[in-house]
Amino acid sequence: MTRSAIDKSIADVQRYWDARPCNIRHSTKPVGSKEYFDEVEARKYLVEPHIPAFAEFERWQGKRVLEVGCGIGTDSINFARAGAHLTAVELSGESLRIAAQRADVMGVADRIRFVQANAEELTSVLADEPFDLVYSFGVIHHTLHPERALAEMHALVAPGGTLKLMVYHRRSWKVFWIVAAEGHGRFWKTDELVAEHSEAETGCPVTFSYTRREGRELVENSGFRVQDLRVDHVFPYRIRDYVQYRYVREAYFRWMPEPLFRAFERRFGWHLLVTAEAV
Repeated sequence: MTRSAIDKSIADVQRYWDARPCNIRHSTKPVGSKEYFDEVEARKYLVEPHIPAFAEFERWQGKRVLEVGCGIGTDSINFARAGAHLTAVELSGESLRIAAQRADVMGVADRIRFVQANAEELTSVLADEPFDLVYSFGVIHHTLHPERALAEMHALVAPGGTLKLMVYHRRSWKVFWIVAAEGHGRFWKTDELVAEHSEAETGCPVTFSYTRREGRELVENSGFRVQDLRVDHVFPYRIRDYVQYRYVREAYFRWMPEPLFRAFERRFGWHLLVTAEAV
């Protein structure tokens, strides 16, 4: 999506995520129960198994961590369990409510400070608070000005501190699938198609995607030095089965040996994973 194509506001983004918090349908158990939260976590890490290794939850024991865009708190809980001192920021009030409820249910509420805020205005609510880690997974590509969000993160991370960021990868299987299946090959409308179909629920107001080079430039133009950049995550399951909590791979992935599938993910994955140091 190009800047000129955006006719949305941050209020539009907030309304979208209030109506459909990310991963809210990962369980059929009663929302707010321990069984519900356990199942949400199990399903999230089953289909996105690269997250724990990327986040390195245990590494941040005793450290100050800022999570920008906590959603309903799956990663938040794991930072807290590992002993981090976590500040979790979220634009969506409904997502934040569920995340706070989750922290209570899981017995880690005393280790997490929840703050409702726009990622582009973090310093207005978190001034002069140096964090050892700023973590943002799948968030800033949904705000109107991702570069502003990164500048705010840089202002809050300690010198030499770490940024761990996931944004969507443009040269990915997911983008190809969206253009082919949803756009019927209209590649000239890629930006609009990705914005419309990037999430499980269609109509996300804003979605950017980045090549490896663009992702590196986005991060380094905000005052960070990239230490590692890679791609991961191809969703292999048939959607009609997945929504019924059955895990059946698409026919064109079933024949792939696991090493070949992993190589495919590392080349055409949907998640562009960046680890950087504040300079």
